[in-house]
Amino acid sequence: MDRLRALWQYRGFVVSMVAREFNSRYLGSLLGSLWAVLNPMAMIFIYTVIFSRIMRGKLPGINDSMAYGLFVCAGLLPWIFFTELLSRFPNIFIEQAALLKKVNFPRITLPIIALCSATINFIIIFSLLLVFLLITGRFPGWAVLAYIPLLIIQQMFVVGVGVMLGSMNVFFRDIGQVVGVVLQFWFWFTPIVYVITMVPEEAQRLLPFNPMTAFVQAYQGIILQGIWPDFMQFKLHFLGAVVALIAGFFVFHRLADDMVDEL
Repeated sequence: MDRLRALWQYRGFVVSMVAREFNSRYLGSLLGSLWAVLNPMAMIFIYTVIFSRIMRGKLPGINDSMAYGLFVCAGLLPWIFFTELLSRFPNIFIEQAALLKKVNFPRITLPIIALCSATINFIIIFSLLLVFLLITGRFPGWAVLAYIPLLIIQQMFVVGVGVMLGSMNVFFRDIGQVVGVVLQFWFWFTPIVYVITMVPEEAQRLLPFNPMTAFVQAYQGIILQGIWPDFMQFKLHFLGAVVALIAGFFVFHRLADDMVDEL
């Protein structure tokens, strides 16, 4: 509770750091923060228009020239949200070592700043996808709101695991390198750019053990068919996310006081 109270007291610091991080990302560029819109627009165009023409007819039961591109975007955008944090968290305290040594502030604000920054990036990209769906007459309706609880569960897990890895990586620096390798394999073990029926039966039996498979399939069902997911399917995912949060902040609590000395 003391850490949560301290986090609330430093909310101004969190907001200013998020704004600073967003602005510094495009500092010195001619178009500035406009790139935050142009980059995702280009990505959405490539997947929905160009990729759809190349992969036309690859989605069984869906007769839409842009189906494959939307299929990819529906799962890829939340995956980027997922991996942006999971790849950043292991080094979150190491990267801010100088700040941690010079300024006295709650260390837990650093993961929160990263979470807020990634959330803003996702909102921008996903909003552009929704605008594209509206313009092309493919908006899935109210079912798109189902993204919210799914993303909350997904990111709860990321924050829990990420805070744990970030805390441990201060003392065991190989963790950050391992996460990058794991994420590469994890991407291809998640049905984002392929339909499950396209892979061998042995792989089809293994994919459900990947917790991201259910999320990605739900996202794709929402965007392509306007289907509300069965939230009871995610009860174990929610339980796992809660356990990850508790474990992550427990490890952080045990290691936080020794971080500065190690850094």
